[in-house]
Amino acid sequence: MLWKKRVYLDGAAGVGGNPSSPHEEGRKAKKILEDARMAIARLVEVQADDVVFTSGATEANALAILGHVRALRTLAGPDTAGRNNMHVLYLPSAHASIVENMKLLGEEGIAIEPLPVKEYRVDIETLTKMVRPETVLVSMDAVCGETGVVWNTREVALVLRKARSGPADSRILLHVDASQAPLTQKVTRDHFGADLLTLDASKVGPIRGMGALIRHRTIPMIPLYGGGGQERGLRPGTESPELAHLFSAALAVSVRDREAFRTSAEHNRDLLVKAITKDIPNVQVNEGRTQTPNILNLSLPGRDTDYLVALLDEAGFAVSTRSACETDSEEGSRAVFALTGDQDRARSTLRISWGAEVSSRELVRFASTFAEAVAFVDRSSHG
Repeated sequence: MLWKKRVYLDGAAGVGGNPSSPHEEGRKAKKILEDARMAIARLVEVQADDVVFTSGATEANALAILGHVRALRTLAGPDTAGRNNMHVLYLPSAHASIVENMKLLGEEGIAIEPLPVKEYRVDIETLTKMVRPETVLVSMDAVCGETGVVWNTREVALVLRKARSGPADSRILLHVDASQAPLTQKVTRDHFGADLLTLDASKVGPIRGMGALIRHRTIPMIPLYGGGGQERGLRPGTESPELAHLFSAALAVSVRDREAFRTSAEHNRDLLVKAITKDIPNVQVNEGRTQTPNILNLSLPGRDTDYLVALLDEAGFAVSTRSACETDSEEGSRAVFALTGDQDRARSTLRISWGAEVSSRELVRFASTFAEAVAFVDRSSHG
């Protein structure tokens, strides 16, 4: 046939080419998607088939928790005892998408328990005693998005391996939400000791609506809803090659620059903590023995930290009181309460977190403005 200018007449499948379509535009979209999948797989040190793209960490966490446990129930068949006699554990300070999906499992008849926490670590001695023959899954985060605490995932993984080994449908699997890790931590699956690993594009770059669940093909899992057969049948819906490409590129940059950023963030954190604790009375730093340096969580008992956030916003600084997914909570920071057991401390938190684009000079300027804002709040409350 003579060459003719191509005319795209498959707009119903998606403007610009659907990765599932067989024509040239579809094949180009598919290549972009699979190149991104391969790039992420190399960074995480897994096979490309292990990377399942999702809309973000929330969906990836839901797929890991609900998708796996419901798959095990399906494998149990009509045996009611086998379907319901399962036990899962979760970190109580983890992101809402872990905690709330665990509650859903509880409503479905699965036994759920929070992991024991002691001195900002999972208490390994107590965990060893909590593991049962029915335990099938443990879910936790690698880095707490509110406090920056780096959790001892490898120690947890060792307990689970010792408790039970074998094929994927008989082991106790460890799911780790590593969304907050890439800027300062190694992000390979083995580094965390994880069987299932969650990543989120928005935590490594300005990319909304893209994430990934790292899952070996032998791990039982069913989709959360029906539809097409995309993402190995686990995540129905048209994929976004463009977002996948941006995700892989941003993750590569975070891996490349991780050590340099970590060194810079450690230096800036020390400066920030010294300035804040010197100029602001009655402020507490919520941190663990192992800490990611670019997240600083403070408690300011007796102050309205929502008002402080508004004052700082007006002054040109964006901070938060807690995770964006839980800003409507009246109970304060669930993560800080789980770590400290102090309700007053949890109700008066303020989180400062930053990426490579923030300079030392800007953080110093913030510390000065922050002290002025707290002083204004203190004067107003006593006036």
